[in-house]
This record gives sequence, structure tokens and C-alpha cells, in this order.
Amino acid sequence: MSSLTHADYLALRRFPALDGLRAIAAVLVVFFHYGGPDRLQGWVGVQMFFVLSGFLITTLMLREERRTGRIALGEFYLRRAFRILPVYFVVLLVTVVASALYGTFVSNGIGPALKYFLTFTNEFAGASPYGQSWSLGIEQKFYLVWPLVAIALGTVVLRRRAGAAALGMLLALGLVNFTTEHSNPGWPLHYFSILTGVVLAIVLHSPRGFALLRPLTNRVAQIAVALGFTGVHLSVKPIADFLDGIGGMPGHVLVIPVYALATAVLLTAMVAPGPATTLLSTKPMQFVGERSYSLYLVQTIAATIIAFFWPALSGLGQSVVVTAAGLVLASVLYATVEIPMIDLGRRVVTRQRAKAAVKAAVAQQGAPQAPAPQSESSRLATIGQAQP
Repeated sequence: MSSLTHADYLALRRFPALDGLRAIAAVLVVFFHYGGPDRLQGWVGVQMFFVLSGFLITTLMLREERRTGRIALGEFYLRRAFRILPVYFVVLLVTVVASALYGTFVSNGIGPALKYFLTFTNEFAGASPYGQSWSLGIEQKFYLVWPLVAIALGTVVLRRRAGAAALGMLLALGLVNFTTEHSNPGWPLHYFSILTGVVLAIVLHSPRGFALLRPLTNRVAQIAVALGFTGVHLSVKPIADFLDGIGGMPGHVLVIPVYALATAVLLTAMVAPGPATTLLSTKPMQFVGERSYSLYLVQTIAATIIAFFWPALSGLGQSVVVTAAGLVLASVLYATVEIPMIDLGRRVVTRQRAKAAVKAAVAQQGAPQAPAPQSESSRLATIGQAQP
């Protein structure tokens, strides 16, 4: 079986399997929160999200730089803002209003934590009905800082050894245990997961790096990698138990880098066509994957509604029903908020590009030209060509 070539990889306009991986990650998290089997250890689905984010954002940046010679930071931030903020604030508003109406604005924790949710320091907030949004605090700071770091240090194209060294230092930093009065030990390891995706994107973008990982992209290897990853995922709890206490750290914290690296290997195999990619790209996977962001945010609202109408429901049945209800709510948000706002963001970016092109054309026309000897006919022809 032939493997994917570097040219084929660079020619890919999208990675269809990513929808399936997002779908799996989102459902794992909902199952973990609402009665799913403990063996699934669905909490690590967030780490899959982190690796995917680091990989996709960095790949988009690398390809933009390869195509245009630069990274348009303004456009990057606009696209991220229109993609993430509308749904985030809509769900937050619904949660706050519902809590106020039921008289639980303070008692359920949403009131005291609101300052964290409004400043995207969610990972430091206490327990509340919007507590699942803690991962958005991690990702938003990554989206804000990483493009600036990448450009400043030359890390994006790995043209400077200092840039590569700096990225290595950031990865090492992610392994250090930092604590604050608001956080649990080991929270920086979440950045290790994101940076694992970043490194994978850089390696695959490089011809030499891709050559090292290319054996993972043939069909046989893809099946083996998928089965191996499944084994790692089902072994998260035993691995965490084995690592527990090393360096004074909890096992569920120390297992994060193991899972992040396993996800990176899986993602490498999934960029190529193959049976696993085909499965992850099916219509149901695509449906859930496209709504995974909204599903992740509305899970508490869905669970509250189900608990009101079916208070006795628990276990696997609860996780299935909450997921289904969450998908209904997520579909509404996807159609009424996500897609319209993403489209609006694209229109804003397009208008800005058009304005920039007009300004550049005007500036070019108004720039003084160095005089050069030429015939009268040539001079008139040149002037004619410069007319708008």
C-alpha cells in the first residue's frame, strides 16, 4: 500500500477525518459528565480537542505563509472571534438568565465565576453550570498568543534554530507543575497537548519531517494506528494509576502527555485516505463533528432539561439521552448562530481585503516614479496603462 506523499499532503484543502475526531471527543466529554461508563474516561476527550486545535491552527498559518509569504494576523483574529465568541456568549447569557430566574445566580456558582467567563480565564473559575467552558480559557489564550510568538521567533517556518529552541522550551514549560489558589495541580499540561498539535503541524509541513512520519499514512498503518490508539484510550485509567504519585503529581494529570502524543500519532495517520478516515468522514460523524463546539457548550443546559422531565434517568441511558438533547440544541445554535456568524466573519475579511487592495493600488499609482529616458510614444503608452 502506497503512503501519502508530501505534495499530496500540502494539496489537501481539508482533513475530513477531523470532523469525526471532533465528534468522538465531544461525545466522550458529555458521556463522562452524565453517566457514561467509567472505562471510557471521557474527560480526555478535551485533550483530543486541544491537539486538534494546535494542529489545525498552525497548519492554516503555515499554508497561508507558504501561499502569500505572510500571516494576516488581523484576519486570523477576526475569523477566530466570529467562530468562537457568538455561541460562547449566547450560551453564557442563557445560563446566567436562567440562573437568575431560578434564584440560583449566586448559589450555583455562576455569579462569582462570571468575571472569569467574561475574561476567558475560565480554568480558574470554581464549579458552576458553565464550568465545562474551562477549556475555552486555555484555547483562547493560545489563539491570542501563538500567532505572535510564531511570527516573532520564526517558529512557523523553522528557519531559525532559536525559534525551534523556544518552542521546545514552551513544551518543557508545559510539563512543569504550576498552582494558583484557583486551579488544580498540573493545569499547564493542557498547553502541552495544544503544543503537541503545533509541533505535529510543523513537522508534517516540512519535507524532512513528513518523510519521517510518512510510513504512518498508508492504509495498513492507519488501521494499526487506530487500533493502537483505541487501546491507549481504554488504558487511560490503568496508565494513570501506574503514574499516580510520581513527582507528587496525580496520575490523571501525568497521563495527559501520554494521551496527547498518542493523539498526534493518530492524527498523522488520519490525514491520509484509508478505511479509518472513511469511517470518520461519514455523514453521522460529520453531522456531530460540525456541531461539536455547540454540543460541548450546551451539555449542561441539555442535562438540566432532561433532569427536569426525567429525574430518575441515570447511567448509560442518561448519557445517551443528554447527548441526543444536546445535539438538538447544538443544531439550533449551529443554524442560527454559528453559520451566520462564520459567514459574517468571512464577509468582513473579504471587505477588508478589498479595501486594502484599493489602498495599495492608490498608493502604487501615487508613488513617484524614477525618470527614465523614453520616447514620447512610450511615455504616453505608460501613462495610459496607469489610468484606472
